[in-house]
Amino acid sequence: MSRAILDEARIHPAIRERIAANHRDIVEEVERAVSAHDVVVVGMKQNPVPRKARALLEREGIAFEYLEYGSYLNTWRRRNALKMWTGWPTFPMIFIKGQLIGGFEDLQALVSSGALRELLGER
Repeated sequence: MSRAILDEARIHPAIRERIAANHRDIVEEVERAVSAHDVVVVGMKQNPVPRKARALLEREGIAFEYLEYGSYLNTWRRRNALKMWTGWPTFPMIFIKGQLIGGFEDLQALVSSGALRELLGER
């Protein structure tokens, strides 16, 4: 699968670094968490879906790291950097063993099929 991303050659050199640095800190923080933990959930306040994902992982007895960035009322620009980085349009963003698996419904499907335990190396 190839995702459409504007080729760097089509970006004027004067703005390339500004694009590359745009909220780089939030992306780096998530990258560090993904490197350090088998399961990472990235979410936001007031959104019930990240809560559902965390509750499902807790019911399954699976340890996870949770990163929360703002709410519907703030921090949307910083969260947008994560959406641009991953290509995933909604929260939560769930990473298993360094791989983005999608959101809550995708996590549910992996749990139901038993594939989540396989991804975690528990089978």
